[in-house]
Amino acid sequence: MSERIVVVGFGPVAARLVDDLLPAVRTGLVRLLVVGQETEAAYNRVMVAELGVGRTTADALAMADVSALESDGVDVRLGVAVKRIDRARQHVVLADGTSEHYDRLVFATGSRPVVPNLTGLNPDPTGPVLPPGVTALRDLRDAGVLRSAVAAGQRVVVLGGGVLGLETALAAAEEGAQATVVHNGPFPLGRSIDRGSGSVLTASLRAGGVRVAGNARSTGVETAGPGGSFSALLLDGSAIDGDLLVLSCGVRPRTELAEGCGLPVGTGILVDHHLRTYHEPHMFAIGDCAEVRCQDASCIDCRTANGPSGLVGPGWRQAEWLAEYLVVLARDGQSAADALEALPKEKPGVVMLKARGIDLAVAGDNLADPWDEELLEAGAASGRPRRQVSQWADPEHGRYVKMTTRGGVLEGFVSVGMPRTAAELVLLFERSSELPADRSLLLRLDGPDQLDAGATSNDPQRTVCRCAGVSAAGIEDSVLEGCSSVAEVSKATRAGTGCGSCHDDIKGFIEKHFQATAAH
Repeated sequence: MSERIVVVGFGPVAARLVDDLLPAVRTGLVRLLVVGQETEAAYNRVMVAELGVGRTTADALAMADVSALESDGVDVRLGVAVKRIDRARQHVVLADGTSEHYDRLVFATGSRPVVPNLTGLNPDPTGPVLPPGVTALRDLRDAGVLRSAVAAGQRVVVLGGGVLGLETALAAAEEGAQATVVHNGPFPLGRSIDRGSGSVLTASLRAGGVRVAGNARSTGVETAGPGGSFSALLLDGSAIDGDLLVLSCGVRPRTELAEGCGLPVGTGILVDHHLRTYHEPHMFAIGDCAEVRCQDASCIDCRTANGPSGLVGPGWRQAEWLAEYLVVLARDGQSAADALEALPKEKPGVVMLKARGIDLAVAGDNLADPWDEELLEAGAASGRPRRQVSQWADPEHGRYVKMTTRGGVLEGFVSVGMPRTAAELVLLFERSSELPADRSLLLRLDGPDQLDAGATSNDPQRTVCRCAGVSAAGIEDSVLEGCSSVAEVSKATRAGTGCGSCHDDIKGFIEKHFQATAAH
């Protein structure tokens, strides 16, 4: 007898889960219902800003084909919200009045943008009301609002100094809008990078045509524009005029459905290392809404967990793992499923900002300065080595690198304006490898004698797409098999379907292949 699995939410992570469950659906082992609140099927939400500035299309962002899924036997309901979940009867009650039974239920509800508590905005987390000219840039309709402003060369004010906010401002400025970034603290990305890299980044943003207003305390929005639309962001003692306000103040996991049916939540929906919700083995959570934190008080990994990562890569890996678990569960039973190796601990993520003229990568702990004895000695006990910091700066040319090591192994780094050095540091960080004793060897990767080939370009096992976990060898194989565009490589390998920061690398593989072919 087949199991009925209901997936609540149809974003990028849910799309991966559905894709991996399809073989079981086709054979009749699993019956699958997917409920999506948006009228559109899953699309790459990370690339919405690119759509908003006219650099891609909605079709290119699409991650699921409803007709194809339905022909395979998947029941897809779009534009329908789940009103509540009846755990006792194992039913989901939909907003259209219908009720559907489940044997297993997966929360893939994702997250919603944080709307700051400013005068003129209604920050109700379940249904914020934004005046005309204010958008959170979360869905396709928000992208349309940004597109209109950019096409008209209007003044775009971005509130928030995170990666998505900076990328939005840079892209808008490059496409002809007047862009301003407003953020707390002395420099953008203040929670991730140090003062030196923050200063270089700020200078690079301004060189890219973006105005930067730091140490700003926003107090409200002025709506004196046509039809009561946005006209200015009010600060403590001043204001920044604009035609469109883009809120980029982070996201918050959508946990209200789980809370409503009595499931424990923390930052996200609490799940164990099998992605099962507390006290309810029939229910699971993945992606932005899931917080992996088991109930074992002795579990060190969970004791130091920081909640949902907010990155698409970890969500995809959860979806792939859960698909296997659910298939084994349906085919072989509970004991066989529980015998599977638990979900591996997610490695610390690498944050990247790529734009024309700016290349930034950051990971791990990079706050200590070379002469900060207190921080360098922190954690050095029972023979454990102290931290070491290597730092290099060339502000005039927008370059900065800091490497924090312990026993030669990279614990954290930040790199601005040094793409080849950053690529090597990412590789070393992800592999927990030792750095060369002479750190300056890494800096030389961006020297004039390395313009044609970086140190990692010949390593077939290096990860090119961190979101989907695709290696250089995987991309090269797809090109050899006939893929001649980024879209074709993405379809064949899934590389480039996440944040998009690897698109230039994929293009490089394609160009290298066809140049070699032409030479012969």
